[in-house]
Amino acid sequence: MKQELFDLYRTILNVDSTSGKENALSKLLYEKLQAPHKELLEVGDGSYNLLLQWGTSPKVLFCTHVDTVPPYIAPVFSKDGKVYGRGTCDAKGQIIALYGACKELEARGESNFALLLTSGEETGSNGAKAFNGKLSAPLLVIGEPTSNFPVSATKGTQSYDLRFIGKPVHSGYPENGRSAIDMWMDFMMELEIESDFPRDKILGETTWNVGLLKSDNPQNVLSPELTCRLYFRTTFASHEKVKEWISKKASNNIEITPRGGDAPLSYFVPEGFKGKPAAFGSDAPHLQGFERKIICGPGSILVAHTQDEFVQIADIKQAITNNIRFYECCNNLL
Repeated sequence: MKQELFDLYRTILNVDSTSGKENALSKLLYEKLQAPHKELLEVGDGSYNLLLQWGTSPKVLFCTHVDTVPPYIAPVFSKDGKVYGRGTCDAKGQIIALYGACKELEARGESNFALLLTSGEETGSNGAKAFNGKLSAPLLVIGEPTSNFPVSATKGTQSYDLRFIGKPVHSGYPENGRSAIDMWMDFMMELEIESDFPRDKILGETTWNVGLLKSDNPQNVLSPELTCRLYFRTTFASHEKVKEWISKKASNNIEITPRGGDAPLSYFVPEGFKGKPAAFGSDAPHLQGFERKIICGPGSILVAHTQDEFVQIADIKQAITNNIRFYECCNNLL
């Protein structure tokens, strides 16, 4: 990796751009990154997207995000070529891999490509949604930690807010009431036993996770109310079946509010690359106007969002080469 890219990487890793704080990084990158045209674009929630353009009619839009999940973890550069810390692979390593490719293409005299750095990807892709429709191109390349394997397909998502309404009574006489916590436990047991969502030949099993779990009852009172968020990772085989199953569970004592999500999608795998399915989300579904989309980048999704997040510098170098190949691939497709 060229020294100026390495120095840039070190600089941006030292900026806390966890969700809600990414403006500092967006503005720093606006100052540091060089392109014939660049602009900060207001998203509408106080944050900014950063767009850099080489030429006026891009054939390829490279894209990743500036925000990271909390907590911020300062970078540590090890002697074995690994860099640890928040955002090393998700997604500041992607920024370096994409910008490095753009500068190499510029040095070769190429043009008609662009780089978009979005805000809010980790909290609903607000930046991508705000940018959608502002630019189109034959190819979109999304930088995400995929161990440098292009993604062949991604799972869909479905999110629901759940509210369980119990009947609070003295905990010494539970037979006279109904605990919202017990109702939630019964619901989750039914989900485990009854759902039986089909295994998908490409994306595998359907999974789910519970977040924002809350019941404020004291220990001597049955829970009057429990709220939580239920988040599914769906497949081509299960996406509609999940909707059908959960719609049947609403009742006078169980309120279910859909929050939206994305359908499972297939992505373009260029010739010469081996594609692999993925279970994570990205900005890709929210950016329309592209004939083909590639999701690929350095680092492993298995360490992203963890306390031990890291990336190999060698993998960022390989990603720069891959991104240049994706640009060349687009030339061959036109």
